[in-house]
Amino acid sequence: MSFLRHRKASVCPTPPDSDHKVGNHDEKGKEEKEKEVDTVKRKRKDDKIRKWSCVDRCCWFIGCTCSMWWFLLFLCNVMPASFPQYVAEAIGGPLQDPPGVKLRKEGLVPKHPVVFVPGIVTSGLELWEGRQCAEGSFRKRMWGGTFGELFKRPLCWVEHMTLDNSTGLDRLGIRVRPVSGLLAADYFALGYFVWAVLIANLAHIGYEEKTMYMASYDWRISFQNTEVRDQTLSRMKSNIELMVATNGGNKVVVIPHSMGVLYFLHFMKWVEAPAPMGGGGGSDWCAKHIKAIVNIGGPFLGVPKSVAGLFSMEARDIAAVRAIAPGFLDKDVFGLQTLQHIMRMTRTWDTTMSMMPKGGDTIWGGLDWSPEGYYNCNPKKKKHNDTHKAFRNGRESFLLMKNVNYGRLISFGKDAAELDSSKLGRLDFKSTPRDRNLANTSNCDIWTEYCEMGVEGINSVADYKAYTADSILDLLHYIAPKMMKRGDAQFSHGIADNLDDLKYKHYRYWSNPLETTLPNAPEMEIYSMYGVGIPTERAYVYKLTPPSECYIPFQIDSSVDGGNEDSCLKGGVYFVDGDETVPTLSAGFMCAKGWRGRTRFNPSGSPTYIREYNHAPPANLLEGRGTQSGAHVDILGNFALIEDILRVAAGATGADLGGDRVYSDIFKLSEMINLKL
Repeated sequence: MSFLRHRKASVCPTPPDSDHKVGNHDEKGKEEKEKEVDTVKRKRKDDKIRKWSCVDRCCWFIGCTCSMWWFLLFLCNVMPASFPQYVAEAIGGPLQDPPGVKLRKEGLVPKHPVVFVPGIVTSGLELWEGRQCAEGSFRKRMWGGTFGELFKRPLCWVEHMTLDNSTGLDRLGIRVRPVSGLLAADYFALGYFVWAVLIANLAHIGYEEKTMYMASYDWRISFQNTEVRDQTLSRMKSNIELMVATNGGNKVVVIPHSMGVLYFLHFMKWVEAPAPMGGGGGSDWCAKHIKAIVNIGGPFLGVPKSVAGLFSMEARDIAAVRAIAPGFLDKDVFGLQTLQHIMRMTRTWDTTMSMMPKGGDTIWGGLDWSPEGYYNCNPKKKKHNDTHKAFRNGRESFLLMKNVNYGRLISFGKDAAELDSSKLGRLDFKSTPRDRNLANTSNCDIWTEYCEMGVEGINSVADYKAYTADSILDLLHYIAPKMMKRGDAQFSHGIADNLDDLKYKHYRYWSNPLETTLPNAPEMEIYSMYGVGIPTERAYVYKLTPPSECYIPFQIDSSVDGGNEDSCLKGGVYFVDGDETVPTLSAGFMCAKGWRGRTRFNPSGSPTYIREYNHAPPANLLEGRGTQSGAHVDILGNFALIEDILRVAAGATGADLGGDRVYSDIFKLSEMINLKL
């Protein structure tokens, strides 16, 4: 045993320093491995810093935006309410009193109840019944407010905002209805006022909700169908009668804006007409109940912008976005192929057709002329008497007019927009068959009527070269027959030869001032108030787009410009004077000529007044959208316009306001239009 113990002890004895050497070797290995790991980690970290993915950048951008938003929101809540005013006064001097405060100091008090009639898209719509995808959205706004439903569920939102393509009414299982009360259209979205500033100034002189009424309606459906489905016209009639009865017999002052102007024209004929088509109020109803109609930004004769919207779902702004980011709006982004879905939706809204140009070539011009043919688009050279000079100097007028063919609302190519009509070489599109489907549409779940035209039909539209107000209607009947079938049943866009013809008693003519008469109300004043001094879309240069799946084949050619600073052609769009949406011609012609004095359109001689507001942009950012703006919606915050309205509501007449106030050439434009009065 001792031998074995001795043997074990003596087997392979380890030198005393060998353990130390092995330990050093292991430690060195560990250090090297740790260094390698650290090096790899540093490289990976550097790679991450150097190579950010799109997700990283998006998250960073969203995080910074949210942080800045919350910081600004915090500042907004903690700063004194007078701080913005203090800063604004420090920059631009003392601020003027709002019109309501100013006029209250002068002793103005309420007299006539006021009725607001909102226009297209500016009043709220809410959900009363919907599909499963809209669960939890009962009575939430589908339009206006925060637009939360649009951002959360875009395709579901489109489905609920779309109407039945055959009837122009609700789709099965969906009920979207107008918001009621002043809240319907005081603000369009958070911080973006519509009627709020005017309402606040009326309140300053003593108006309350009982003396103000917002005649909200579903602006998507035709004017007559608002009565069929919601009895909106009957509600307006009853509310006006109640306001007159409860305010000492004082008649109402009606204030329509934008498309609301056309809606109220329809109402005045409806309220006179016998039931069941009309309200049965009799021919003297308006004379008994309406003191004045203060039309703001009224598209009496339509707007060319509606043509571009129905044709290609575009306007100047959309065309500019497409030029900056080609194809973006046509791509499938988060399941929403933007323009195609919007086109399918808006082509079910019948009221878009109420905004089509009225009066045809007689009003808007033909292939080689238009009332605004002399217009100078250079703001540096334009003066108030430019038109007068052009009329005095025939040669100058001709040189300015020959290349500005505003009558060609749509032209395919710059040459087609400028060539003499005898050189256009147009081919008729109406005889071209449109029953061949486009290629690559088998997977297309976004139906538009372009899907049924075929390549041959699309090319034939471009081969026609140029379209005037008359031929635009033929074009829309060809490219969108289902839409126009509904539209023809609800609206008309011509000029009446004989207003005594019984056919003009039908409701489809009631919103066209050239195919109907004003009420028999010789004391009822009619105002046309609108902004001027802003380039406004008047005609468009188009091009064909390359065929693709579910595509819109026509597009504004934003690469086309006039070539000099005096040109009115910029980015494929011809501009004239107006309020950015409605050309001066449309807003002012009826009060300047069509209704001026006793005419066949105004047989009782109701007095008419034009009040124009020359646009001035805000002096600084703290002024917001400006108190002297002439823009189509922003004008509702214009102090001069608000003061005029408050004075009329307090009992002033047009003569008390000083009669007409004109900055544009509306009277000269009207002289150029040969219309039987």
